[in-house]
Amino acid sequence: MNRAVRRRPALATTALALLGALSLTACTGGPVPTTGKARAADPASRPDLKPFYGQRLQWTDCATDGYECASLTVPLDYARPGNGRTFVLPVARAAATGPARRIGSLVYNPGGPGAGGASSLEEGMDESFGAAVRARFDIVSFDPRGVGGSVPALTCEPAEAEEGAEEEAEAGVEEDPAVDTSEEASDAVAPLYPRTEADRSAAASGARTAAEDCEEHSGPILRHVGTEDAARDLDVLRAALGERRLTYLGWSYGTSLGTSYAEQFPRRVRAMVLDGAIDPSLDWRQRVISQSAGFRRSVDDYAEQCAEIAGDSCPGASPREIRALIERLYQRAEREPLPVAEDSTYAEYGGIDATAVLDAVSLAMYTPEDQWEPLSEALREADQGDATKLGALDDEEETEEEETEDPGAAEGEEAQEEQEEDGTPEPPADNSGAALTAVNCLDIPHPRSLRPYWDALAPADQAAGVYGTAGVTAELTCRDWPSGGLRPHRVDADGVPPVLVVGTTGDPATPYEESVSLAEQFPQGMLLTYEGLGHTAYGRGDACVTAKVDAYLVKGERVRPGATC
Repeated sequence: MNRAVRRRPALATTALALLGALSLTACTGGPVPTTGKARAADPASRPDLKPFYGQRLQWTDCATDGYECASLTVPLDYARPGNGRTFVLPVARAAATGPARRIGSLVYNPGGPGAGGASSLEEGMDESFGAAVRARFDIVSFDPRGVGGSVPALTCEPAEAEEGAEEEAEAGVEEDPAVDTSEEASDAVAPLYPRTEADRSAAASGARTAAEDCEEHSGPILRHVGTEDAARDLDVLRAALGERRLTYLGWSYGTSLGTSYAEQFPRRVRAMVLDGAIDPSLDWRQRVISQSAGFRRSVDDYAEQCAEIAGDSCPGASPREIRALIERLYQRAEREPLPVAEDSTYAEYGGIDATAVLDAVSLAMYTPEDQWEPLSEALREADQGDATKLGALDDEEETEEEETEDPGAAEGEEAQEEQEEDGTPEPPADNSGAALTAVNCLDIPHPRSLRPYWDALAPADQAAGVYGTAGVTAELTCRDWPSGGLRPHRVDADGVPPVLVVGTTGDPATPYEESVSLAEQFPQGMLLTYEGLGHTAYGRGDACVTAKVDAYLVKGERVRPGATC
């Protein structure tokens, strides 16, 4: 998919930046098959994995009061766990508020891929859980391998490269004559629908460069950050927490992680909630169209229901006027970047191009109650000639993430030294973009030739307009990426207990239809429908959803067929 799918801490107002976002899936290649019929043995039963499964977490106070932090060590390569190469993953927990009636630990993943679970918990993600769940469970999360405070961590654009370029410029080093640095080149704007050979060539070239950058800077770990390996880490975490069976909740991409866990360890699941589901049976092209159509529908919902939610701030007096304004901005930004103030982060790029406008609009669909009003104001000002607010819609989130201290940093010092010895650059403060690309490209096969991408443009345009064509173009990075050996498939998790899937009818990033499909694929799968707008349902304040999910997690109460909130 072309959009990041992420659940933000404590009902924050934005999701992961959409730059470089690609397709999502629940399975990657790896040494252990995930189909139940082919599963010969418990993948955790090997003797060389005992050192990992035998560890116990050593809890200390986090930098944020009220939380405890620890580190979990997992093998870099599960095919060769004894070779000494590892990931050290930050873990955080919020203790059960009713310890006398504590059931155990509940592990969650906030989404992404690329979202750090440990940091999200310190930001207050435990408050998204119902009071009944917080009373009976320690709320636990971790940074997946390669993500956030993981050591080593992914990086595709190391800071030192940028600093080196600046130093060369200051020193008067001449530019490479092979690189086009002309004013015409710097003013070029990538179209949302590349129709000409020149536009397509430029898109393919840019995608290839992005893939090469990731290979250059994160090559040693690039093939080991997929969802299947992360699900195996989740089982190591379960053991380190002292839990016989896993209680889990995954939002958005976290549903892929949960699905993969259920396929590999079906009999180790106590309870599992998958909110905002991703259908693992879809191929890359189907995923693009599914999600892009979801965003297009959500933007239509915005036009139709803006007055109800954003009130007088709406940028038009009717749905028709709002749609026309958004389309007008896309067209303007394709001709030349929309102007911004000098202190805008987009000022160095000459303004906001069409892709950035699309990203800003798409981001605002995640939580309408929080984001439609600022989006409306930003759209109106952009139409009047100042796109500064449009480019700043996600600045607050980026600042928060950059200032968050990695809870496992102290415990991972030795692993960090090893990463530096290997020559792997130190990752930036926020490596969510690199992780997003790496996991998505690993998790599902993509065509190696360009023709399938160009062939997908017209159907994507018909199904979702510019949201679809931009989504197809974003997939190009995966063309030059290593991929796993598995293919899109229906869930095979024989022996797993009833899994609860929650689907939101107006979800932009994980369309409701995929939740319906995933619930049907699980043995005894249950579907809870939330009739509403925005991305995911649990933790957004609906009392009906909270009550049903909490009752399932705490008491194991099943949700009846057709249950709706």
